[in-house]
Amino acid sequence: MSPFLVKAIQLLMSLSLLIILHELGHFIPARLFNTRVEKFFLFFDVKFALIKKKIGETTYGIGWLPLGGYVKISGMVDESMDKEQLQQPPQPWEFRSKPAWQRLIIMLGGVTVNLILGFLIYMMILFVWGKNTLNASQLPMGLEPSPIAQALGFELGDQILEVDGKPLDNVLEINKHLFLRGVETVSVQHQNGTIEQLSIPENFGKQMFESGELLPFTPVVPNILDSIIPNSPAAMVGLLPDDKIVEINGNYTPNWTVFKNQMTDESRLITLVIERDGRRDSLEIATAADGTLGVYPKSSLIRFQTEKLSLSQSISEGFSYGYWTLYDYVAQFQYLFTQKGASQLGGFGAIGNMFPSSWNWKGFWASTALISIILAFMNILPIPALDGGHVMFLIYEMITGRKPNDQFLEYAQMFGFFLLLSLVLYANGNDLYRLLFS
Repeated sequence: MSPFLVKAIQLLMSLSLLIILHELGHFIPARLFNTRVEKFFLFFDVKFALIKKKIGETTYGIGWLPLGGYVKISGMVDESMDKEQLQQPPQPWEFRSKPAWQRLIIMLGGVTVNLILGFLIYMMILFVWGKNTLNASQLPMGLEPSPIAQALGFELGDQILEVDGKPLDNVLEINKHLFLRGVETVSVQHQNGTIEQLSIPENFGKQMFESGELLPFTPVVPNILDSIIPNSPAAMVGLLPDDKIVEINGNYTPNWTVFKNQMTDESRLITLVIERDGRRDSLEIATAADGTLGVYPKSSLIRFQTEKLSLSQSISEGFSYGYWTLYDYVAQFQYLFTQKGASQLGGFGAIGNMFPSSWNWKGFWASTALISIILAFMNILPIPALDGGHVMFLIYEMITGRKPNDQFLEYAQMFGFFLLLSLVLYANGNDLYRLLFS
C-alpha cells in the first residue's frame, strides 16, 4: 500500500473518531437536559446523505462532504440556518427555551470531550509503549548549535544539563523549550569539561522564528555514511554506506559537523581518507558544483531508551504531556498572524502528513491525540459558527441578562461560516502550492 494511501486512511479514521466523539459531547448533555436533537451527522450532508436512519426523534447519518460533522439541535441558530423553526413560538424541548447555564454546558461539551480525549490518549500511549528518553550521555558527541545559538555562548559539542534548573527527559526538546516556553537559563557542559549557565533573551523564540532557525540544536554525529546519492561524486568513486570519513585534505575530521565545515560551496578536487572494514584507504574525489559529495550521515546511531511506566505514572506524565502540548500549540498560535506564519498554515494535506507513512499504531494515536487537542483549542475560539462563538454570546447573556436577538445571531453565524470557509480554502491552497512548487 502506498504511503499516501496509508496516511489518507489514518486521517479519515482519526477525523471520523474525533468528529463523532465531539458531536457526542454536544448530544449527550442536550438529551440530559431534554433538548431535542434532530440530526447527528458524521460529515456534512449537503443536498444528500450517503447513509441516514431515523431513530426516535433523531436522524443519524453520514454525509458526503468530509469537512466536519454536526448535531442539529432544535431551536438553535447553527450551521443549518433553519430560520423557519426560529419564527415559531419557543417550545419547551428547544435549545432557546433552556436556561443559559444548560445551553453553556451543551456548547462546551464538544470541546471538553476533545480535550479529555487527547489527555487520555497520551496516558494510554505512555502506559502501553512507555516513555522515550534521550539524555546527554546518549549523545557523546554533544550538540551542534546554529549561528543564533552560538551568539548566546553555546559551542560545538555542548551537553545540555538543565533547562531552568531541571533536566530534560529528551535533550533534543531543547529546541521546543527555547521556541515556545520562555526559557531563562540553560546549563551546559562544554567539550573542555567546564560547566556554564547561559542566559536566554526573553524574545529568543521570536528570533528563532524570524531567522528560520527553528532547530538551533542538532545532534553531532560521526562521519559514518548512511546513503549515497546515485550518480553523485561519491557514487562515482565507489563510496559505500558504513564507510567512515577520517580525514579530508590531511585534516582530521572527528565528526560530521567538522567535515561539513571543511567543505566549500564550489567544485574542487579533495583527498579523503576513509575507513572500511577496519582498513583505511585514500582516494581523490572531485566535488559537485555546489561543493557536495552526495552523501548523508548515519543519524540512526542515535538511540532512544524506552522507560516503562506504571499506570499511575502514565496518568501523571500523560496529563503533563497533554498540558504542555496544549500550551505549546497556544504559544505558537501568535505566529499565525505574521506574513511568514500565515504562509505556513496547512490544511488536510498538512494534517495528513502528521501520520506515519507506514502503519504504526503508536504514531496513529499520537497524531490523533494532537489533533484532538488542536480541535479543542480551535473550536473554543470566539468566532461565530464555532462552539466558542456560541459560548461568547451565552456568557454575554449571562452577564448582562440580555439575549442577542435571533437576527443578529443569524448574521454572526453567516459571517463566521464564510470566515471559516475562507480559512479552509486558504490553508488547503497553501498545501496545493507546496505540493506543486516545493
